[in-house]
Order: sequence, then C-alpha cells, then structure tokens
Amino acid sequence: MREETLYYNGEWQKAQSTDYTEVINPTTEETMGKVVNANQKDVNSAVASAKTAFTEWNQTNPETRANYMEKFLNGIKDRKQDLMDIMIKELGTSATFADQTQVGLAVKEMSASIEEIRKYDFEETIDNATIIKEGFGVVACITPWNYPLNQIQRKITPALLAGNTVVVKPANMTPFTALLLAEIADEAGLPKGVFNIVTGPGSETGDYLTSHPDVSVISFTGSTKVGSSLYEKAKTNIKKLVLELGGKSPMVYLKGGDLELAVKNAANTVLHNQGQTCSALTRLFVPKDELERTKEVLKDYYKDIKVGDPAEEDTVVGPLVSKDQMETVLGYIEKGKEEGADVLIGGNKMDRKGYYVEPTVFVNVKNDMTIAQEEIFGPVLVVITYDDIEEAIELANDSIYGLSGGVVGPEEEAVKVARQIRTGNITINDAARSPKAPFGGYKQSGFGRENGLYGVEDYFEIKAIFR
Repeated sequence: MREETLYYNGEWQKAQSTDYTEVINPTTEETMGKVVNANQKDVNSAVASAKTAFTEWNQTNPETRANYMEKFLNGIKDRKQDLMDIMIKELGTSATFADQTQVGLAVKEMSASIEEIRKYDFEETIDNATIIKEGFGVVACITPWNYPLNQIQRKITPALLAGNTVVVKPANMTPFTALLLAEIADEAGLPKGVFNIVTGPGSETGDYLTSHPDVSVISFTGSTKVGSSLYEKAKTNIKKLVLELGGKSPMVYLKGGDLELAVKNAANTVLHNQGQTCSALTRLFVPKDELERTKEVLKDYYKDIKVGDPAEEDTVVGPLVSKDQMETVLGYIEKGKEEGADVLIGGNKMDRKGYYVEPTVFVNVKNDMTIAQEEIFGPVLVVITYDDIEEAIELANDSIYGLSGGVVGPEEEAVKVARQIRTGNITINDAARSPKAPFGGYKQSGFGRENGLYGVEDYFEIKAIFR
C-alpha cells in the first residue's frame, strides 16, 4: 500500500500529519496497511485546492464534465478486479457481492447518471427569466465503510456533474478502496483540484472538514446520530446538507403471495455484506397463522448458506468489518434474547479466526423490542406477525426510519400496501430497482436523494436572470 494517502491538487501529497491509523483485515485480524490521520493543515490544503478549481470546473461545459466522468467510469471498469480484491480484504464482503454489487452497482448507477445528465437542460426560460443551474462550490463527501466504492460514487458523480468540486473523507476502516479510486481519477485526467481525498477519523478529520468555512455542501452517509450532529457543522456558513442515514426497513408478506420470495428478498439483504446495509429488509412481517410455515421456509433457505472466507467464490457471508462491530451485533442478539424473542437460527459468535457472527433469525418478536427498532448492521433478521393488513401497515410504519421496504403479495393489493408505507423506496414482489430512480429516505433516514437526475439536482444552485 502507498505511503501517501492524501490526494489533492491533482497529485499525491505527503501529509503534514505524522499520526496514522492501522487498517485491519477482518478475515485474518491482521494489519493490512495504514493511512495518515490528516490534520487541519492537510484538510486546509485539500479544501483550498478544491476551492481554486471550482470556478473553472463550474464554467466547464456540462458535456465536457460528462466526458471526464465517463473516462473516470471506464477506469473503474478497467480496475474492477483490483477494486474487488481490496474490498474483500478491508471490508470482508464476499467475492460475488463485490463483483455484482460493490462494483457492479457503482458502474450501473454512474453510467445512468452520466446518461441522464447529457439530456438535461442546465438553462431554461420562464417568461423573461433565464433559469441557470450551477454548482455550489466545494462539497465535503463523508462516506461510510460498508460500501466503500459506491457510497463515494453516489456523492462525487452528481456533485461533479453539477459543477461542484469535492473533498472526500472515506471511512478509516475501509480507506484503500477510496485511495484506488483516487488513482483512477488521476489516470482519467480530471483537472487539478476537482477530486481530492483526505484520510483520517471522522471525529477529527471529518469534523474539521465539515465545519470548514470554504465547504458549501456536506454530503454524508452514515448513522442518524452522526447525521443529526452535522446541523451544528452546517451553521458555520449555512451549508447545504444531503443526508443518507439509518434504516430498519420492513418486508411485508401478504397472503396469496410467494412466501419463498419474501423470505429470499429479506434474507438476502441481511446475508450479503453481512447485513451491513442501511436499506436491508431487517423486519419480516407475516400473517400470524403463517408463522409456522415461515419458520420452515427460513430454515430451508438458510441451510445452504455458506459462511467463510470472503475470497472464495461460493461464500455468501464473510466477517463483520471490525471487532467492535462484531461485539455490537452480539450485544443486540443478547438483547433480543433478554427481551423475550426466540432464536430460530444462529445467535452466536463463530468459533473461528475473524470477526464472524452466525446468520441469525429471531421469531416471536414484538415491534417495540430493541432488535425491531434499532439498526443492528449485522446478519440478523427479525420476524414479526400481524393479524390483518391494516396492522401490517401500522407496524411497518412504526419506526423512526423510512429508508426502504418491500411487499410480496398479489399485485393489486401489494401496490395498495406499498403506497401506504412511509419509506423512500419500496419494491413489489421481484421488481428490479432502476439506477435512474431516486434513492433516499423519509423521517430519520435523512433527506436528499441519490442516483440519476434526482441525485444531481441536490447539488445545484439555481439562479434567475431577468432581462
């Protein structure tokens, strides 16, 4: 791994800080490298680079900006295997998931945004006014560890296409994916200062970056607790906030639907990436008189799930990202037992090297239990029963979150239920999600949208010129 872990002004930079953080491979529990904890001088330099580059980039023809981003996209495609290898090592995500989702989804979403922006009118006329859409300035992109490529892509693609410049602060547990992305940006020939990266802890480097007076927009993905604290950072110069926060999303199975599909759709979201996904469908709602059949379907589905080395192609579930995350998940499992839920599957730490927790399913869960209300971020699914559809909708909405969801059932009835669930995204039966459609949440799951034109529009200032 390279020693220079700061990239700004179009070059790899030697940090002024001498403080470093070690990055641990969660499968082997061994150190795989270290990254510098950027200090205030380092952050100042990166922000100054982005600020200087903004004027020219913002005035660059949108088609030219799209062409630069297409070169960037092609670099990601060319380095796909390298990106996969790094994420398998630093995150513990499985090889299949790294291929199809960690990199695959980033490519699809980035491609869709570039395609859409090429058809977009940056200027329009209303009466005697010319309406112009342009960038804000410098965007601070604070990204999480669970999707170390795509969560950066979801911020930089719309921000750069809109005419902003960016300073990315990746999560300290999975920084090497971001550093490879900086290499790709460099090879794509992005103008100096348009794309910048600083590494370091969120509590220090991230806090200073988000409160920096020359930052105009804070784009953050992470916990609701941290997201709420960013209002304080934003007040320094009335920064715009784009927040993608936590989730505790429902999967509602309706009678007459495909129970196996409902189980598969919910289970996959807590098995792939070890359940470390904000939009995971962690609450499975089923009719009370179908609970016993649901148990059998769950046991049948889980029996062939391989937990193991994420580098092996048939592995589905790898380790959690860190020892702390493993302990957090185990703590929630114990809390579920204490509150009276029953473990149907799993429920233990695995006796092997690495931060492994057994895929776990709870039944006889009440919706007010901790495991049904708080985001666990692990391979834990809870099953909750309901008496009628009205109760199912009420329980699904009984959450501080509203990020994602699913309904499996007869089409017409499923659509009626989906329309009543207060969540930003919801999938009916086996429908696929379009990369051009918006992604984002209601309530404490944040605000703003990602993907396609909806994502780009969050990064526009709007000016009216009258003549």
